[in-house]
Order: sequence, then structure tokens, then C-alpha cells
Amino acid sequence: MTLVAASAVPSVKAARAWRARPGLMIAGALAFCAIVYLLPMLSLFGWAFQGPSGTGASLAQLSRLIGDDTYHYAFFTTFKIAAITTLICALIGYPYAYLMATTGPRLAMLLTAAVMIPFWTSVLARSLAWMILLGRKGIVNEWLTGWGLLERPAALLFNSIGVQIGMVHVLLPFMVLPIWSILSRLDPGLPRAARSLGASPAAAFIHVTLPLSLPGLAAGATLVFMFAIGFYITPALLGGPDDLTIASLIEMVVRDLLDWPFGAMLSLALLGLVALVFACGAAFAGAGRIAGMEGR
Repeated sequence: MTLVAASAVPSVKAARAWRARPGLMIAGALAFCAIVYLLPMLSLFGWAFQGPSGTGASLAQLSRLIGDDTYHYAFFTTFKIAAITTLICALIGYPYAYLMATTGPRLAMLLTAAVMIPFWTSVLARSLAWMILLGRKGIVNEWLTGWGLLERPAALLFNSIGVQIGMVHVLLPFMVLPIWSILSRLDPGLPRAARSLGASPAAAFIHVTLPLSLPGLAAGATLVFMFAIGFYITPALLGGPDDLTIASLIEMVVRDLLDWPFGAMLSLALLGLVALVFACGAAFAGAGRIAGMEGR
């Protein structure tokens, strides 16, 4: 007992010392952020704008990015995949979140678990699982041909269909949870009041529930679009030659071509696009809601 009390004394003193010096804790956090985030960003800027001989500043990489249509196609493909993924996630995620917010506690718990459990496995594992499911001899094609819906196995892998299926599966929780957070806090008396005034259930939803839940929908759409723009693993595993995204292009330029300056310029362009999407979403839904800091 005496030994336990003696060992607890230094830890108590250390905790008191840290509480007495909050400036040290803040300085440590700032130093960590500077080493982990600021220095890599400065290095990225240095690589992107360095001169051809490795010294001085130059806009050569930026001119190369603007003047080559090949890179424009990669940006177009990335935006197309991100937009389609966001739309599909919204069409699936809103009814799912609405059911989570309005159903009983047991079913709500099961629906919440179904959304959260995929987070327990990595994106790589889930993408590899889709390669098994969507193959020509996979479970999906066996079901479709076995039920007589298709005469021959469909091409569901190494094309845009496989990319969209895999990305929607990975990113759907980021659409469901922001919408659910808004719908679960809506006053249930509001749609009931609309119906008591003669509105049909559909009219009460369209004129009351849907407008009040739009900030959650905007926050979810912004999150899904931001993550989809920078997605790498799923398009690389499930996509084909026509599904070259910016992230895959950066990997090819840096790893295969060893062109670090141009890879840095592509990374800065991707960072700028993500920041632009975040700014547009924050203007509508609020930065705190998108960052998960609402109400703090």
C-alpha cells in the first residue's frame, strides 16, 4: 500500500506541473504540427517552384501542368468520379439517415452498427474484397447469371462501374452521419404541425424536413467529394486505363518517373482543389459542421 502511494506521488506532481504550465503544452503541440504538417508543406512548395537546375524559383512546372491536355483529362476524370460518387452516396445515404433518425431504438442501433462496422477494416481490405465479389466468376456475377438476369458475366471490374461501387461503399458513412446528426435533432412536432394544417406526408417532408436537413446534406456532400478527389487505393485496384485520377497520376510521376518537382506541383493543385471544395461547402453548411466541431 505504501509502495503504491509512493509511486503515485511523482505522477501527481508531474500532472500538477503540466497544469501549472499550459504554455508548454501549447508549445509542444505547435512544434509537433510544425514538424509534421508545416515543414512537409514548405518542402512541397520548394519542389514545385524550384528552377530547372535545382536552384532559384521557376514556374516551369505550373506551365507544364496548364499546357498539357493529358493532365487536364486526369483532373476531369477525377472530378467526374467524385461527382458521381457524391450523387450516389446522397441518393442512398439520405433515406438511410432518415430511417436511422425516425425508427425505433433497436433498429436504429442496428443501422448505426451497419454504418460504423466497415470502419473497423482498412480501405485496402475492402477494395480487395470487392475484387473478389465483382470478378467474372465472383459472387455478384454468379447471382446475376444464376437468376437469369444476365446471359453472360458482366464486366464489373477494372472499369468505372467497379470504381464507383467501391468508392460508394467506402465513403457512404461520411454522407450518412452528417445527415443523421441533423435529422436526429429536428423537432418531430414540426412535420406533425404541418400535417395538422392539411399537408400530406410528402408535402410535410418536402416543405419542412428536407429544407431543415439541407445543411447536413451539404456537409456530407462536401466531405464525400473532398475524400473522393484524393482517393487512390480503390481507383487503382478496381479501375481501368480510362480511370486515371490525380492521385494515381501523382504516384506514377513520383515513383515511376522520379519527377519530384512535377509531382509536387500536381499535389499542390490537388490541395488547392480540395481547399476550394471545402470553402464552398463551408459557405453553405458551416466549417464547424464539416469538421465535426459543431456545438463545441
